Amino acid sequence: MQKTLIALSLIAATATAAFAADDPIAVRKALMQSNGAAAGLAAGMMKKEIDYSPAAGKAAIAALHATAESFGEFFPEGSDMGADTKASAAIWENPEGWQAELDQFKAAAAAATEASGRAGPADLAAFQGAVGPILGTCKSCHEKFQTR
Repeated sequence: MQKTLIALSLIAATATAAFAADDPIAVRKALMQSNGAAAGLAAGMMKKEIDYSPAAGKAAIAALHATAESFGEFFPEGSDMGADTKASAAIWENPEGWQAELDQFKAAAAAATEASGRAGPADLAAFQGAVGPILGTCKSCHEKFQTR
């Protein structure tokens, strides 16, 4: 499972880099798909639907952290128009609020990465403590800056 998660992360990163120059909306979507997969894995382990392992916990946190560090770079002026996007106009209308959400996401993901150590959170309780704040930032941001 660990090798599969690593391979999927590398594929997502490669695909993101390929889109980056020409299509920021496609990059945002790819990053959110990766984020969604990591959040789904995290939720499955937290609900005990998927057996917890430190390696899987570390992989989920690493994917969330990677998105946190790069996501805000793909919202240039004009990328709210025309294409199929769930990005709310509030991103461009309230750039300070948007930046504050991004900063919270980055801080939560960095703290989780630090807390997870080299091998990943030792047990489910440690994982829940590390990843819970990240998922909270996702909810907050989607409520304020995503159209439904």
